[in-house]
Amino acid sequence: MINLVIHWDIDPVVFSIGIFTVRWYTICWGCTFFAGYHALNELLKYDKLPDNFTSWTLLYMMLGTAIGAYLGHRIFYEPLYYLQNPMKFFASGSGLSSHGGGLGMLAALYIFSRQIKKPYIWILDRVSVVVGLGFFIRIGNLMNSEIYGHATTLPWGFIFERRGEVLPKHPTQIYEALYYLLTYIVLRYVYRKCDNRPRPFLMLGLFWVMVFVFRFCIEFIKNPQKNFETDMLFNMGQLLSIPFIIAGIISLIISRRQKKNEPLPQTNNVE
Repeated sequence: MINLVIHWDIDPVVFSIGIFTVRWYTICWGCTFFAGYHALNELLKYDKLPDNFTSWTLLYMMLGTAIGAYLGHRIFYEPLYYLQNPMKFFASGSGLSSHGGGLGMLAALYIFSRQIKKPYIWILDRVSVVVGLGFFIRIGNLMNSEIYGHATTLPWGFIFERRGEVLPKHPTQIYEALYYLLTYIVLRYVYRKCDNRPRPFLMLGLFWVMVFVFRFCIEFIKNPQKNFETDMLFNMGQLLSIPFIIAGIISLIISRRQKKNEPLPQTNNVE
């Protein structure tokens, strides 16, 4: 077998000018929302919506995700530290929680739905289709040499030299990125097969089941983010995934009981 082990030593900083620094991770976040904007715009082109609907949706998603990810890491992974050091809760540093980001997005979109007087589930079903484009963020994790897996003998293992690793590890960032991209492709296909008007809860349920079942499984080969997880049967990422999986299954059951929507007229006249 040909040894394809990759020695990974990428600088996470693209360039710096004085105190101004551009990181690959920041660029990947930008790519996520840029792609999400165009994908959501294309998805909703048959709906009669205000011209700025997509922009406002993405703004609420971005703020909710960022705030939720920031707070989620502190609450889920380091609660004792911040209870003992409350003044450091809003200090820079530490990490981000994808589950916290998801909860933050749900909260932000609920506020948005109330403001525009649009059904909450209507927004969630459509946003769920494009969230898979967050695969760019996992590429950002790869550029940061973080959130990788256990040692592997597979020929595509990565040696993360910036983390002092000497053995090849599972590049779980790539596994997750590819799966999230696949999730986007599948959900977009299902959405179109439903003539752009899926039953309520269908897209949301499908997204939650696909993403969080995979997230639960891949955690078995990922290194724990915090020391306290080493003694747990399931790590924090898996425990936080279980409620989403249950909610996804319930959503799919509810969707089966919903009345099928009539297809939208195929027209390009968007107001």
